[in-house]
Amino acid sequence: MFKNKSKKMIYRILLLMLADMIIITVAGPLAIYMRYNWLFEPRAIEFIENIFKYLPWNLLISIGIFMLCRLYQGIWKYASASDLVNILIACLCSAASQFLGMKLLGLEFPRSYPFLYFVMLAMGISVFRFMYRILGYIQSRREGMLTAGKKNTMIVGAGEAGYTLLKELQNSRFVGQHVCCIVDDDPGKRGKYLRGVLVAGSRYDICRLAREYEIDEIMIAMPSATHGTIQEILDICSQTSCKLKVLPGLYQLVNGEVSVSKLRNVEIEDLLGRDPVDTQIDRIMDYVSGKTVLVTGGGGSIGSELCRQIARHTPKRLVIFDIYENNAYDIQQELKRDYPALDLVVLIGSVRNTHRINNIFEIYRPQIVYHAAAHKHVPLMEDSPNEAIKNNVMGTYKTAQAADRYHASRFVLISTDKAVNPTNIMGASKRLCEMIVQMMNHQSQTEFVAVRFGNVLGSNGSVIPLFKKQIEEGGPVTVTHPDIIRYFMTIPEAVSLVLQAGAQAKGGEIFVLDMGKPVKILDLALNLIRLSGYKPYEDIDIQFTGLRPGEKLYEELLMSEEGLQSTENELIHIGKPIEFDEEEFRQQLEELDQMSKTDDAKIKEKVMEIVPTYHMRG
Repeated sequence: MFKNKSKKMIYRILLLMLADMIIITVAGPLAIYMRYNWLFEPRAIEFIENIFKYLPWNLLISIGIFMLCRLYQGIWKYASASDLVNILIACLCSAASQFLGMKLLGLEFPRSYPFLYFVMLAMGISVFRFMYRILGYIQSRREGMLTAGKKNTMIVGAGEAGYTLLKELQNSRFVGQHVCCIVDDDPGKRGKYLRGVLVAGSRYDICRLAREYEIDEIMIAMPSATHGTIQEILDICSQTSCKLKVLPGLYQLVNGEVSVSKLRNVEIEDLLGRDPVDTQIDRIMDYVSGKTVLVTGGGGSIGSELCRQIARHTPKRLVIFDIYENNAYDIQQELKRDYPALDLVVLIGSVRNTHRINNIFEIYRPQIVYHAAAHKHVPLMEDSPNEAIKNNVMGTYKTAQAADRYHASRFVLISTDKAVNPTNIMGASKRLCEMIVQMMNHQSQTEFVAVRFGNVLGSNGSVIPLFKKQIEEGGPVTVTHPDIIRYFMTIPEAVSLVLQAGAQAKGGEIFVLDMGKPVKILDLALNLIRLSGYKPYEDIDIQFTGLRPGEKLYEELLMSEEGLQSTENELIHIGKPIEFDEEEFRQQLEELDQMSKTDDAKIKEKVMEIVPTYHMRG
């Protein structure tokens, strides 16, 4: 097999050399005849005789130059501008060598001959080489006319990324797209053609063009556009019934990674309406370098991302503590693979277990603690309120006490916007956790802080995976209430806020992220259905199931009395702590602990006594 391939390659090179020798032989006489206006004058014939006298040397030297310039190594079916430059350099060197050789041998020629010979030679070699490309283009155009079974496709963006994407779609035999039109907001591009495809309008023409061309799929190739621009385009595209795909970030264009395989389905995160929060993690993460760091709940959505970010910044040791062994195992294997030099300890156990948590602190002496272990599902905790107190409140209290006892330098609690004016036991339990952090900060050398954010997209149990699953199953998509709204953020944003809090902690703060405007859950459902290529209420139904116990229509990030204090990052704020009687609070925690152990049915009423902003619903 390999011998056959080798023989074919040799035959191909020999045929190319033969063709080049013919072009070299013909280029000289043609240049002379051009000089003499295509007339057979005696002087022209004399010059041609001189050219043929030098021809053997010219052939030998020119073929050698062509080999040095790699004209026999290219895949000419995919010839590009760089290949054309190589051809021009090779032909220029060939013309220069002929000029010098004939001068040394005393063979006369017109003064304009070297230039005319270069032109003829370059034209002949270029046309012959690019004939592969021309024939390939004609073939692909002919195949492109056969659009049966192919998806009519629109590309948004006629820039470099759009051109690269279009070229691959046209050249690849393994894609089922027929590019019908391109849209771009640049007025100078509209009405022109990119690789034979019309730039038919701007973003505001997308809906019209989708109908006219019966578009099945829209591909967005604008990797350097701002989040706001992409959101506006996606809002327009979502009004069509087309499937959407988007090219990832600019860095992949720079690295040459733009390809059809890099296209991803549009995610609902693209429609959140704000740019991601930049907390300049690399600049602030020096404080974990060389430190022993403990992450409780390290196998969860937030905890595992925390571990990834911390592992990148060379901690002395990373200790992961989680009660769920499967999650802990997954993050352990990932970090072992990605960071083989990391001193990684993965432990199984519960933050409820006083002896277990104290033993971990005694052995490993963590200097920084990220407390992400918690029960978070609102409806489940409404039915099991004592478990919320055991795990969230008492687990936090025991971990915080261990951090104080073993002199950790910083303790960062993961909280939630549901802790503000809570209407459910989960939110109230997280408010109690914030109060524990505030109390511990007053009596300890350890810096205790809390980090509060909204719903995390893509986290375990979040609404987006549920919607996607319901759409895949054909519906219906279930929404609790048509007017329910929530703040949303991505997992990287949530983790960035946590790490920022750890870096800026002075003790007692509640860090809050400005997440822009809240998002209507119904709008998320509608957009996700459209972006999946379906029509809401026709292909996929939406059903309203009613607010669940403890659920409210909107969440708040700050209680009115907390106020706001700005930080270096204008999108990150600090809430002012609310004063309370800490000695009384300590006694109340002991009562809560006893009530939770006996599964007391009155535990919610007891929480209402401690958290005055908690109002039960449902």
